[in-house]
Amino acid sequence: MMHLEDLIHTVKERRKMMDVTQETLAELSDIGLRTLKQFESGKGNPTLLTLHKLTEALGMEVCIQVKKHGK
Repeated sequence: MMHLEDLIHTVKERRKMMDVTQETLAELSDIGLRTLKQFESGKGNPTLLTLHKLTEALGMEVCIQVKKHGK
């Protein structure tokens, strides 16, 4: 299971590997530059839609697993 910190690191590394600036990624993913900067600095609280847009623009995919807690 990947935690948010790991996801942030993975997205930043992928962006750098692709030699894409924050400005370009914000445009490609149709999210605000401020939102991207907050996400990458760990200060933001991205929505699932924002994560989807970011990862899609980077050729990645986010998979969510819902676990049931019960008796």
